[in-house]
This record gives sequence, C-alpha cells and structure tokens, in this order.
Amino acid sequence: MGYLTTHILDTTKGIAAAGVKIHLYQHGADGQRRLLHSTVSNNDGRCDQPLLQADLFSVGVYELEFAIDEYFSATDPKQEHEPSAPHFLNTVVIRFGINDENAHYHIPLLVSPYSYSTYRGS
Repeated sequence: MGYLTTHILDTTKGIAAAGVKIHLYQHGADGQRRLLHSTVSNNDGRCDQPLLQADLFSVGVYELEFAIDEYFSATDPKQEHEPSAPHFLNTVVIRFGINDENAHYHIPLLVSPYSYSTYRGS
C-alpha cells in the first residue's frame, strides 16, 4: 500500500519548520470534506508517522492545511505587523489528487511569511 508524507521548510531562516499544525482532509463525491488526520510537525519539519497509509490510503482528492500564521507568530519575535492583525499567509492549503494506491506521495512545503511553494517530492 502507498502512503503520504510531508516536510515543511522555513525558507526565511533556512531551517525545518517545527511545530506547524497540519490537518489532512479527504474530499468526498458529495463535495464535502472529511477530516482524516491532525498532527504537528516535529523538529525536522516532518511528521512522526505517515499522514495517510494502509486502508485509508485510496484514490481521491485530498487537502493538506498548514497553520502557517501560528508558526510565524511563535517563531518571529519582531513581527512586522500589529499582533492583532492577521499575517499575509494565514493557512496554506494544498489540494491534490492520489491516483495510485501503491505509490509514495510526498508533499514538501517551502514557506516564508509572504510566499510558499510545493511540488510532488520523492
């Protein structure tokens, strides 16, 4: 069976993004999304276990949500905006499809307070 992993890198500091809250959702045929898993990135910016594996790993449309605003609020002592104001990037959402139940899907997130990038990793 296949499995899903992620890796979050803070490109501003050039380090792994530890402590980022992550939520994984599956989109159903009815258009509703269902929460499958919630976790927090470890000191290496990864999750201790795959986000999705075994019987839950199936063909379909999924969404990863990363709580980037909370991460940068906690790690940036000299915030460039009022503490009560939202960050430019609040929650980064990556919607993707799984079309091979036997493959490893790795979704890295490279993030700064003002931009992000992703790709299908290995």
